[in-house]
Amino acid sequence: MLKNTSMEKDYLLKKWLNDDLTEEERRAFESHADFEINDTIIKEGQRFKASHFSIPASFDAVEERISHSKPIEKKMSWKYSLLKIASVVVLGVAVYFTFFNNALSEIRALATEQKEVELPDHSKVVLNSDSELSFDAKEWKKQRIVSLKGEAFFRVAKGKTFDVETSAGTVTVVGTQFNVNHRKTYFEVICYEGIVQVKSKDTLLKLLAGDSFRTLNGVVSVGKTKENAPPWTQHMSTFKDVPYSLVLDELERQYGVSIDYPSAYRDQLFSGGFVQNNLENALQSITAPFGLTYQITDTNIRLFKG
Repeated sequence: MLKNTSMEKDYLLKKWLNDDLTEEERRAFESHADFEINDTIIKEGQRFKASHFSIPASFDAVEERISHSKPIEKKMSWKYSLLKIASVVVLGVAVYFTFFNNALSEIRALATEQKEVELPDHSKVVLNSDSELSFDAKEWKKQRIVSLKGEAFFRVAKGKTFDVETSAGTVTVVGTQFNVNHRKTYFEVICYEGIVQVKSKDTLLKLLAGDSFRTLNGVVSVGKTKENAPPWTQHMSTFKDVPYSLVLDELERQYGVSIDYPSAYRDQLFSGGFVQNNLENALQSITAPFGLTYQITDTNIRLFKG
């Protein structure tokens, strides 16, 4: 019967590494408290492979290399082998966290919520419902670039050029306040302070405070605003000559509901707004102009003529 001594443990570990244990020795070895650690090191070490290798010119070259090579004998402690495997595992983990743990910072505001974000340069961003912002914090000092899906209000700290990228266009500023809204075929930029440059397809335009730019289904228009900030930051959604379908989409985002309505009203233009904190009032505001009424069932709403 094997005895559980330090020397016996070393003897079993050496035989285990050489896969030379008898059945009785294997049971004794696996009963040791540090068996799981040793087993994990071996398994993790097998996951790593050499990062580069050389390919001989031909099979003859390989044969010639073998015939001229001298056998080299190395005596290596089995403990040293185990230590090398452990170091490979530690190095692999370090490499993993260095190269794969530096993902983009992503912030999302879910439906029915707004979220305020402070960027690395202390610029402030307020995300509207169902919107997403991403940026590379590691590269922020070199270039201030954010990607936006949805709608956001920006208060940009002065500094290097600041870019807001969307799939519909790019907004470039230095230090200013502006709103960007990109939903489906709708893209709008409103400048509240400073100067904003908008690049969208073939259009390059500079907006001063109070200027607005938008594209809807490919049609470009410019306008003015007297507001000091987007109304949605004060829990009020407003629209000017916007298709009714987009108005209902926004109400769905703000209240987390689903709306069914007559398709004949889909492209009707709507000007007005609704509050974001009272569903009944909001529905009255958007249905009355078209002579519609509504029925609420849980989170489902049906609009109809009558």
